[in-house]
Amino acid sequence: MSTPPVAPSWPYCAHGADPATDPVGCPGIHVPGHTACLAHLSDAERGAYMAGLTPGAEVDHRGTTFTASLLTALLNALRDPSTGHARLGLAWFDSAIFEGDADFESVSFEDDARFMSAIFKSHAEFDSAIFKSHAGFMSATFEGAAKFMLATFGGFGRFRSAIFKSRAEFDLAIFKDTAGFESATFESRAEFISAVFEGAADFTSATFEDDVKFWSAAFEHEAGFESTVFQRGAGFKLATFKGDASFESATFVNAVQVGPLACAGLLVLSGAVFGGPVTLSFAARRLECRRTRWSSTAEIRLRYATVDFAHAVFEYPLTIAAEPDPFVFTGGRQLSEDLFANAPDPGVRMASLRGVDAAHLVLADLDLSGCLFAGTVHLDQLRLEGACTFDTAPPTVHWRRWPPVRFTARRVLAEEHHWRASQPGAARGWNVAVLGAGRAGPLQLAPVYRALRKAFEDGKHEPGAADFYYGEMEMRRHADDIPHSERGLLTAYWALSGYGLRASRSLAWLGAAMIATVVLLMAFGLAQDAPKQTATGTVPAGGGKITFDIDKGDPHNPTGDRFSGVRFEKALNVTLNSVVFRSSGQDLTTAGTYIEMTSRLTEPVLLGLAVLAIRNRIKR
Repeated sequence: MSTPPVAPSWPYCAHGADPATDPVGCPGIHVPGHTACLAHLSDAERGAYMAGLTPGAEVDHRGTTFTASLLTALLNALRDPSTGHARLGLAWFDSAIFEGDADFESVSFEDDARFMSAIFKSHAEFDSAIFKSHAGFMSATFEGAAKFMLATFGGFGRFRSAIFKSRAEFDLAIFKDTAGFESATFESRAEFISAVFEGAADFTSATFEDDVKFWSAAFEHEAGFESTVFQRGAGFKLATFKGDASFESATFVNAVQVGPLACAGLLVLSGAVFGGPVTLSFAARRLECRRTRWSSTAEIRLRYATVDFAHAVFEYPLTIAAEPDPFVFTGGRQLSEDLFANAPDPGVRMASLRGVDAAHLVLADLDLSGCLFAGTVHLDQLRLEGACTFDTAPPTVHWRRWPPVRFTARRVLAEEHHWRASQPGAARGWNVAVLGAGRAGPLQLAPVYRALRKAFEDGKHEPGAADFYYGEMEMRRHADDIPHSERGLLTAYWALSGYGLRASRSLAWLGAAMIATVVLLMAFGLAQDAPKQTATGTVPAGGGKITFDIDKGDPHNPTGDRFSGVRFEKALNVTLNSVVFRSSGQDLTTAGTYIEMTSRLTEPVLLGLAVLAIRNRIKR
């Protein structure tokens, strides 16, 4: 059952009304001084009305049905002899129906142009038209091609809820104020090639059922594509955004490539859904991809950007890589990077991977110094390619207490920086967490370091794995949930050798142990003089066999000058043999024997830790 027509709010023509079938009839507004619309005036009345029009006059033909010839006659009456183009003042065409081609080419609208709910049943041509004030096409329907090439919109260009059933062309159009295409539907191809949006561009909830091309379009203010649906190609090649660009919750069903484009502000893809294989190429200050969903393989190639990828969902390989050179379009045309003239570093920084399943994630040539990893799943399967860099520990000496603390250089997670900076009496050089970074402590960071260590080991990057092993042990040593005995062992392991990774520390302890051994041996361990062997026995009467007992006297504790060159040489010989777990054969006092035993136990261990540390730093 069809909905009965609703009578318009203006005085209408009512031509052809039938109380039974069509109580409204023609909804066209009365021509001033008449009781019929322009389409239903007599020829004489219509001619008299048009003869009274002058260029720039106000016209009101709401609800009127126009044939191509009727529209041409109206525009001829408003044609400016000096330019040869029609010139209209305030123009009312709301709910008008254009049955033939609607040719408004090069027409100048001096005041508001209102085409709300108008229906264009054939081609609508507004090429080179000039809208000096607001242009309203809200809820308009374009059943044929809609052409606005080279059109200029001096005020608002409103196309909210408009329906373009055929091709829509806005190539080289200029929107000097807000361009509003909210909830518009483009059922065929839409082109905005080289269009200029000087005001905000609003395509919120628009639907592009066919390819859309914004090639080389310039967005000089904010651009909104929130909840927009791109059923096929989303062409933004060489497009530039001077302000923020938001594609939040947009849907890219079959887009193969998006970009390359440049955005000087924040580029938002949070909540966006990608239905097929896609390559994104962006040069942007900041890229936000929180909660994005990827249903197929994808590659994101970036320049200059800081990327927030928290809670993104993907089940297929996804690569995020820094592009070393400016993007080049087919034919050799290069994406302009004038928007980044004050940012000479084209490097890409990862801000967050929290909540991501990294099993299929590949990162290439990214700066991970500020990346938040706590909460990332399957981090041990993360693939790092190229020159992925992390933050480092501050090299400064901390004098808060004695002995002073110096942090040796190693790869450090941003979250360890945040945790250490939050501790009472924190050393200078640790970075404070920014607002919204959250707080992760040693208990949360230990498994993160462990997983990254495995990822580096699988990638045959042993020095990197060693740094993350050090970080894991540091977090375990500072965690509150481990027993004091285990924490004591870890502290000793750290102090002696830096968890088997600091050769200099092990060698320093080995040198100190050797010096202590030499001093103790010279003071207490070496006998005063080497005991001489003596032979005692008995000679039986009458001759015969002689029996001797050979023995050596007990070493005498040293007296006198114990620190002589000779004793130093002997003590050094004993110590060096102890390092390689050998006995020197020197005559030692009882105290010296225990000193040698202790030396033979501790010094080889320290030497082994030093060798292990060197191996871990140079192994590939």
